[in-house]
Amino acid sequence: MAELKDILYKVHITSTSGNMNVDVKGIAFDSRKVQPGFLFVAVKGTQSDGHVFIEKSVADGAVAVVCEKLPEAISEKITYVTVKDSAKALGIVAGNYYGNPASKLKLVGVTGTNGKTTVATLLFKLFSALGYRCGMLSTVVNKIVDKEIPATHTTPDPIQINELLNQMLAEKCTHCFMEVSSHAVAQGRIEGLNFAGALFTNITHDHLDYHRTFESYIRAKKGFFDNLSSDAFALVNVDDKRGMVMLQNTKARKLTYGLKKMADFKGKIITNSIEGLEVEIAERSVWFKLIGDFNAYNLLAVYGAASLLGEDAEMVLMKLSALTGASGRFELVMPGSKFTAIVDYAHTPDALKNVLETIEHFRSGNEQVISVVGCGGDRDRTKRPLMAAIACKYSNKVILTSDNPRSEDPMEIIREMQKGVGPTEAKKTLVMVDREEAIKTACMMANSKDIVLVAGKGHENYQEIKGVKHPFDDKEVLARMIKLFNN
Repeated sequence: MAELKDILYKVHITSTSGNMNVDVKGIAFDSRKVQPGFLFVAVKGTQSDGHVFIEKSVADGAVAVVCEKLPEAISEKITYVTVKDSAKALGIVAGNYYGNPASKLKLVGVTGTNGKTTVATLLFKLFSALGYRCGMLSTVVNKIVDKEIPATHTTPDPIQINELLNQMLAEKCTHCFMEVSSHAVAQGRIEGLNFAGALFTNITHDHLDYHRTFESYIRAKKGFFDNLSSDAFALVNVDDKRGMVMLQNTKARKLTYGLKKMADFKGKIITNSIEGLEVEIAERSVWFKLIGDFNAYNLLAVYGAASLLGEDAEMVLMKLSALTGASGRFELVMPGSKFTAIVDYAHTPDALKNVLETIEHFRSGNEQVISVVGCGGDRDRTKRPLMAAIACKYSNKVILTSDNPRSEDPMEIIREMQKGVGPTEAKKTLVMVDREEAIKTACMMANSKDIVLVAGKGHENYQEIKGVKHPFDDKEVLARMIKLFNN
């Protein structure tokens, strides 16, 4: 419980009406979660406008309302606070309510199109191995030391974030590593959080369904760095052409990592094989369990962040060399089978290209690459033909299938993907709407030493169709089919 005037500290208020000393027992921006004694924050969302539910929230027991525009019917018993931006106000209010836990942790955010989950996961694993009690907020799972909490979004809402950070403090955590999505920046979900550091991995074609233009998408990512304090560090991939753009207006300490250009944290790939990576970092040659050029960048980012957080280079590299990556990220399924099977979360053109180029690097020339690829429904439609074109370019055979069609017709999504399949590639392309049948067919087609890639869903253990999440795990299905055809 806290007084309203205290949790409004640093909120840009335009007007107030009512008792500012009222006690607040909780906060909600979803009217369905309002309880007696709560503060309701009316936020304009992508699906609905919270201002429509102000009267319902008051009827359900809200004692105060934060909004951008007052409702027509005002209750004299309720305190109303108007603000310019209620989404930003929500972040600040949530932080104040929970005692601003982010300022009591070393909070490091990771943003970029690809690599966020791997970098955040490696940082969590590394600092845990170094003896710290840590938390993690990621696409795959939220963690508080050993406790796992299911993740519903790449970056949770402001109330969830502060509640989780508060729980981390209660469990004596000193560090938290979190993914910061472009949606989270644009929607004010990280407002009021005090970051010790921020990492930028890369930026490529994605989320244009939400941001509309690539420039808007870049601005959202950059907004994370623009709001860092002078006490924080900003570490960016200098080999990405937008890396230095992220640093343009930040007050934070500016640093870089990379494999090609001069950088503060420079790496050089010595060996790149299906068994792992040998990378020269800080004049030391180190063997890592992760695979592919893209993971060399991820490892450099983690090493750089750990160094900036004051850790010993020798110890960091030793611990890092023993770690595995995030679930469903270039993950080998049942190694040693007749053919090589890989599951990857690649759901953007660039991520798929990176994975397939890595596979191309390992080929001796005789193996087939059989790719199972789909695209999600209710998401950026412009990337669908690009994904199919990339799959065809780097694969001997391609099966176009469903990903998470959500509210869309799965076959219509596939038809849009087919626009990227040229006449010469059409002969090596199959269409199978049923994802399990597509994976089964790929395994049936695979001969000894061939490579089967199942891309798009990675760690996910469901398939969302018409608003319903059905149990579905690419790794489980692939393992079952390998056993069936591994003779």
